[in-house]
Amino acid sequence: MTISERLFQIMEEQHISQVELSRRTGISTRTISDWRKKKTNPGADKILIICEVLNLDPRTLLAGEGRSEMPEEVSYTVQEGTDAMVMEEKILYDYRELSDAKKRRLLAYMNMLQNTKE
Repeated sequence: MTISERLFQIMEEQHISQVELSRRTGISTRTISDWRKKKTNPGADKILIICEVLNLDPRTLLAGEGRSEMPEEVSYTVQEGTDAMVMEEKILYDYRELSDAKKRRLLAYMNMLQNTKE
């Protein structure tokens, strides 16, 4: 199953239309429609946004693995009163546990996020 096929299956399960996904993500409906019609996959910059909006573990969308929802321990949303230093330490600890290939991929995602308009 391709990423786009998996995306549309998840959208159906969550009862989310292409228009609604567009509204929530800021991705044009035309682009979303092209993924279905042309059987193309979203780019890396779109995948992260989609996973955040649909509350998905990226592994679920990319490979059909992992949990269908983002696990709580992976969520790095800073709660009110959470010490930023604690969050930074957790991120650094998790980064150090990654393989070199995953570190490079994470750094590429971070670079992409820094260059993405909100």
